[in-house]
Amino acid sequence: MKKYTNLTKLLNDLPLKDGMNLSFHHHLRNGDGVINLVLEQIEILGYKDLLLSPSAIFPSYTGILKLLQQDRVKHITTNYLNGPVANFLAQHGKPSSLKMQTHGGRARAIIESENKIDIAFIAAPCVDHKGRVSGLYGPSACGSLGYAMEDLKHASVKILITDHYVEHLDDSQVKDVDIDAVLVLDSIGDARGIVSGTTTITSDPIGVMIAKNASKLIETLGLIKPGFTFQSGAGGVSLRVTDFLKSYMEKHNIKASYFSGGITKYHVEMLEKGLVEKLYDVQCFDLDAIQSLKRNPQHYAISANDYANPSNPNRVTKGLDIVILGATEVDINFNVNVTTDSYNTIIGGSGGHADTASDAFVSIIVSPLLKARTSVVKEHVNTITTSGKHIDCIVTERGIAINPLRQDLLEKLKHSSLDIVSIETLMERAYSYTGVPESTTYKGKPFGVVEDRDGTTIDTLHKKE
Repeated sequence: MKKYTNLTKLLNDLPLKDGMNLSFHHHLRNGDGVINLVLEQIEILGYKDLLLSPSAIFPSYTGILKLLQQDRVKHITTNYLNGPVANFLAQHGKPSSLKMQTHGGRARAIIESENKIDIAFIAAPCVDHKGRVSGLYGPSACGSLGYAMEDLKHASVKILITDHYVEHLDDSQVKDVDIDAVLVLDSIGDARGIVSGTTTITSDPIGVMIAKNASKLIETLGLIKPGFTFQSGAGGVSLRVTDFLKSYMEKHNIKASYFSGGITKYHVEMLEKGLVEKLYDVQCFDLDAIQSLKRNPQHYAISANDYANPSNPNRVTKGLDIVILGATEVDINFNVNVTTDSYNTIIGGSGGHADTASDAFVSIIVSPLLKARTSVVKEHVNTITTSGKHIDCIVTERGIAINPLRQDLLEKLKHSSLDIVSIETLMERAYSYTGVPESTTYKGKPFGVVEDRDGTTIDTLHKKE
């Protein structure tokens, strides 16, 4: 492994050429400084027809935007994006400009050489002289490096970029990998930027009502029992469900087997209280999770492959009993959209949404029925992120719909006091407030696709008109 302190020198020594596939990870989220530093130099060096494979794209990733504006990016493969890059693609993207995968689907595609990474540039919070790497130490500590692990194992050229170079590191998060080079810089970013998005329990009355309905549903279905497994997102309503779950577990002396996915301080608190045996952490959502991963031996950093690769029979998501997820739109076939809004603006992507919904015994969507005076439930979603066959329950403040495919759940709920209605009834309830929306299309020419975790295309992304 060769050590560098100058990015330009490193890039000049690499086998860079036009058309290469370059990958990055997103664990520093909006605080990442690596992707912009590298791509700004790539811009200066004049490379074109680039393929970019960042695991996610956040608003601060302006280096990608500059290359897109200069027509030097041929294609982007990612799991999630929003901000200027998303807006540019939706307005100016060429055919086949974008492929959106799931977290597990990305790992599968890299491992199976469907997505061949030429050079992986990995923001590495701590590196030693043998190329061992950890996200737990240094000024840019981000915790788990779950979405970088397959890049480091399978890329043709593997580059670590760090601001904390040490002589020896005992607990490397990536094993048995030959690193080609390490670049030591003054800073690779700002770890405070990992706390982007909603990571606070909702106190909004509607959100609290939805969470109560979801918690009562879980209880009624008998899913909270010793050894159960659970995942919730970092959204406010999902975290409120987690908080209600904690209270129920404390009251009834129930201990879970594991929680998984993106981990927050709320999951950490339950681990420290003995309410759950293990945390399987593919991404830390706040600084408390990073500290827990450092100190608690029952808090495990896992790779995206171990988390959700559908080709991995031992994946963590395969053992999930319950997953709590959000939605931008839901249609009467239970298809869920978290990729675009009603006006065809890209606002996110699957991440682990489709992975967990596909594998969990019960997948539960929590969402207000009305957002900005429009119905969340409609006849057709603008973009399918997760297929309706994998969604079991839709929980709103104005009723709960159960997928007719889950007759076993409906049987358990037939004497429940919960307001169980059809998905069509939910839509009608919403329309009684909003009126029936006009049939309007905002879709122009296609520029990308949404893939399911197995690589099949489930929807097409269109330009805004």
